[in-house]
Amino acid sequence: MLAENAARHDAASGSSRSAARVTNSPQGKVQEFETRILDALHHRVGKNERAAKPHDWYNAAVLALRDDIIDKWFASTARTHEAAGKRVYYLSLEFLIGRLLRDALSNLGCNRVMEQALERHGLDLARLEELEPDAALGNGGLGRLAACFMESLASLDIPAFGYGIRYINGMFRQRIDEGWQVELPETWLAHGNPWEFERRESAYLIGFGGEVTSDQGAIRWAPAEQIEATAVDTPVVGWQGKRVNTLRLWTANALDPIQLAAFNAGDHAGALAGQVRADTLVRVLYPADSTAAGQELRLRQEFFFSSASIQDIVRRHVQYHGDIRTLPDKAAIQLNDTHPSVAVAELMRLLMDEHHLTFAESWDITRATIGYTNHTLLPEALESWPLPLFERMLPRHMQIIYAINANVLREARRAGLDDAAIAAISLIDEHGERRVRMANLAFVGAHSVNGVAALHTGLMKETVFADLHKLYPTRINNKTNGVTPRRWLHQSNPRLTGLVREAIGDGFIADAERLSDLAAMAGDAALGERVDEVKRANKVDLSNHLRELTGLRLDPDALFDVQIKRIHEYKRQLLNLIETVALYDQIRSHPERDWVPRVKIFGGKAAPTYHNAKLIIKLANDIARRINSDPSVGEVLKVVFVPNYNVSLAEKIIPAADLSEQISTAGMEASGTGNMKFAFNGALTIGTLDGANIEIMDRVGRDNIVIFGLTAEEVAATRAKGYNPREVIESSHELAQAVKCIADGVFSPDEPDRYRGLMDALMQSDWFMVAADFDAYAAAQRDVDARWQNRAGWRKSAIMNIANVGWFSSDRTISEYAREIWGVK
Repeated sequence: MLAENAARHDAASGSSRSAARVTNSPQGKVQEFETRILDALHHRVGKNERAAKPHDWYNAAVLALRDDIIDKWFASTARTHEAAGKRVYYLSLEFLIGRLLRDALSNLGCNRVMEQALERHGLDLARLEELEPDAALGNGGLGRLAACFMESLASLDIPAFGYGIRYINGMFRQRIDEGWQVELPETWLAHGNPWEFERRESAYLIGFGGEVTSDQGAIRWAPAEQIEATAVDTPVVGWQGKRVNTLRLWTANALDPIQLAAFNAGDHAGALAGQVRADTLVRVLYPADSTAAGQELRLRQEFFFSSASIQDIVRRHVQYHGDIRTLPDKAAIQLNDTHPSVAVAELMRLLMDEHHLTFAESWDITRATIGYTNHTLLPEALESWPLPLFERMLPRHMQIIYAINANVLREARRAGLDDAAIAAISLIDEHGERRVRMANLAFVGAHSVNGVAALHTGLMKETVFADLHKLYPTRINNKTNGVTPRRWLHQSNPRLTGLVREAIGDGFIADAERLSDLAAMAGDAALGERVDEVKRANKVDLSNHLRELTGLRLDPDALFDVQIKRIHEYKRQLLNLIETVALYDQIRSHPERDWVPRVKIFGGKAAPTYHNAKLIIKLANDIARRINSDPSVGEVLKVVFVPNYNVSLAEKIIPAADLSEQISTAGMEASGTGNMKFAFNGALTIGTLDGANIEIMDRVGRDNIVIFGLTAEEVAATRAKGYNPREVIESSHELAQAVKCIADGVFSPDEPDRYRGLMDALMQSDWFMVAADFDAYAAAQRDVDARWQNRAGWRKSAIMNIANVGWFSSDRTISEYAREIWGVK
């Protein structure tokens, strides 16, 4: 397509800047940074010191720092080409990278130098950092994991490209109006992005529709519509600047952005229709797919970024290595969840139609190159598309999928699988409306399929991929998720980082598992008190921030109980809220008791079309309004819903948390990474035996975590024997009273029946086992109260969490991927 335009473009192999360094002394470095900032302000921002506003200084600071990053970027790319080794390609529909300035400064060791250079002009680096918008490139854990992985790949000196979409508005900006979520465009690119570089020469044509013809055995796809994908690159800096990798995001343009004849004839909308169709591909993350038009846009979006990425990978390989047959030796492609699954068919198309390999050759190359990470057991998240839609939009790919399916089903028949197993394995779901199963396509098209926690991986083998596991018994493996300690400990919690450094030295900075040296000191009373002081200082900072944000005064000496994550029924914010109502009732009924003051902090976004999730947000705000204005509870209980939860807010909230709520229905959370971030920062987990909670418990010890509720096996058994939630609710006085209060409008006097349907559903079905786990959860919360009142014991548990979660560093996770899946050093 446009591959010939991409001949010489990878990180532009320019030479390093020739500007000489002033001196290596501390003050000399500050002087040099100041000079570079002023130069950027004058010559690249176009302002002098008197006219410059804070956003001008922010841009100048980024541009000055970026020069060093670019030099390291060039050097990293040159080393990769010289070594002619293997490169990792990580395809993800989300990259929740957050703010980059502090990340880059920290990894390059330039924080103090930049801070002092700006102080000379009366500027506060921390305030300038706050001006950087969060990149709207993701929604939740999936996107943040991808960002952590990219940072760890660079920190471990592994050559890598991340591939995604440069969303103009991303998910959405959440505003809370009278307790309701309101979705607004996230305009993070309104004033440009100083971190990115457009690569106009890296452009590819992405086709849709049309027809497929054959001429003497040569297959030709003639798309009815073509859109140009253009690369926009962002450098990703590893620890100590060891390597700078590339996050390559695709933007879309029509080949004919305006039809002048139509425009001049007065058909202004029609004249711009092509560019509008292109813009929709990169406008919003996860367009609602509840309508036919929404489904089409979602599939177009996934194919757009997958095709551009695969074309770029193949072009680069041929350019630098020649023989396409050696692709598996030089490239490892990892599909982050099911969204990029169509990449399997696209790689097959390029190998067969453009490089003229046989189906068998192409299939061997594809499977040897691609790996697939599954992140969910929820059937609705294992994407499938109506067959007519898929065939109309991607006719050649549909042919290839049929060919792959025939090959796989013959293999299954030879292996002796029965008709039911073969039907489950098929890439085409024949039950009712025929649909293309994208998770099955990713599974059969990969040499490795990994889960992201031990429990999740085991359940994959037993449930959603049980029959595929029978056919390919060695393909599924586990890679428990991790988070980067650079972002989630060193940068977000400098007070705790400094204290740990004093206690055990610097070793943990480069190797998080060295945090284990703290374990021997967990009982040290003086250290425990200092950890408590750090936590309280972080809580003061958060309280001040939330007061500015919401107007609510919070007591930093209260227990900060936090549940911040995507709003979904399986994550069970509703369980937390119902228990909050029960606690509120108990506090009012028994004022004589010595209640532990508690602040309940909620945050998260609900998908715009997810009615129950949005209703849960409204319930949280209604409960907060009632409790926070009730003088009978005073400062004993406060509830706050933090609007527009994002990475930057997480960096403020997590270091201040005392209790981490990880209370999903057992068997439904693949892993979780918030649980790891909280533990790194000394919060105790209250949670079910789900996802990575199990592995956290194994490492921190059962005495240092609060576990409750049904196991995954018990959840399945309870459903199988006929679960009656009404009976469970009526047998629990506290639960029944809380449910009745919510259903009868105690918290919604303006609309008494607002939550009746939500509570009726709980009484009738309760798929997520809220009622089944309520009594155990309430008892666990009273156990938390008792632990909190034993201050020495709580401090010891907090230290034991910090000391024993270094294994959950994304460096460890990426090392396992590199060694066991990708075959890179």
